[in-house]
Amino acid sequence: MTPAYSEFEFTNGLLFDYTNDEYPTRLHAWTEDSDFSSPGSTFYGYVFEGPAAVAGGGNEYQLKARQFFCFNEAVSIAGGRGIIIERVGFRGMNSLGGPVEDWGRLKYIDGCTDSLLVPPVKLGDPCLNALFFPENIDQTAHTHPSMRVGMVIDGAGRCVTPDKVYDLVPGKIFIIHPEGTHRFQTLDGGKLTVVAYHPDSDFGPQDENHPMINRTIVDGVSAAKIAEIRTV
Repeated sequence: MTPAYSEFEFTNGLLFDYTNDEYPTRLHAWTEDSDFSSPGSTFYGYVFEGPAAVAGGGNEYQLKARQFFCFNEAVSIAGGRGIIIERVGFRGMNSLGGPVEDWGRLKYIDGCTDSLLVPPVKLGDPCLNALFFPENIDQTAHTHPSMRVGMVIDGAGRCVTPDKVYDLVPGKIFIIHPEGTHRFQTLDGGKLTVVAYHPDSDFGPQDENHPMINRTIVDGVSAAKIAEIRTV
């Protein structure tokens, strides 16, 4: 039986291979200069310690701690430490940003909040999030229908599963496996921030529903409702 939770040492190279999953994914970390290249993959990265010189998307960038990126082709990294989540067989949109803020822009559950760092470009696409847990949180036990790859980037807390309680500290890398029951806790005076990758989403723009088409008005009617003029 697959456990609810797996955690990994922060070491260089491949940490976990999920390529047999419905959403094929590989989890990597870098602690030394590294290259990531696999045709047809998109690479989501988070810089835990910087600076890191990141080459991807035909450009070179000097990224600091708490910055993140998404590249749909080979990535080379020199310096720093961080994680790479490789979504196999998916072409994302090149982007980078950060640093991660200290608060979430979306309400979540049990007093926690969330921010979309790399949102789904279309409905169903992967996404990269930041989860924010205030002090004295004892989350409601729950599951997810697909894996969650996480990294603690700030603060401390615990992940409670039916089998074990795991300590969470900065630099801890983990996976919540599909349908694995878990909840997060924080203690007095202790907040917790986690970067979390979702391999799929049930949210995002669609060809028939996005801001450009919805807000294009023809004789008082949204173009989204006029089938004969929509791009086929």
